Amino acid sequence: MSSARGTSGVRADLAVEAAAIHVDRSALSVLLSLHTADRPLRIGEIAARMQVVGPHVTRQVNELERRGLVVRVTDPDDQRARLIEATPDSAKATERYIGAIIDWLADALADDITTRLTALDDEPPTASSG
Repeated sequence: MSSARGTSGVRADLAVEAAAIHVDRSALSVLLSLHTADRPLRIGEIAARMQVVGPHVTRQVNELERRGLVVRVTDPDDQRARLIEATPDSAKATERYIGAIIDWLADALADDITTRLTALDDEPPTASSG
């Protein structure tokens, strides 16, 4: 089981490289949360999506903001609150990351299907019951 987990970790790292976005997995989770929401989110909403506590997200958002990957915008429903929004560059990088993961999954499924079909071809025919 650990080798499968190790392989997926390597694949995720390769997807990050393919996306040309150099952030850790926690920061990437913030960007993915924003991407899947398709709208700016409050820190608490991001934390709920990630199933972590708010201060963890705040640290990640502060670093992402420092690097120009997210911006804080005013919540139109509450002028006192701030929403977190991905920048166009980080949104494009997140798309590339998702594309790399989808390509990897498609390749893995194709390999699995090919293996299974080959195994079926190699099995001797069985007598039908009847």
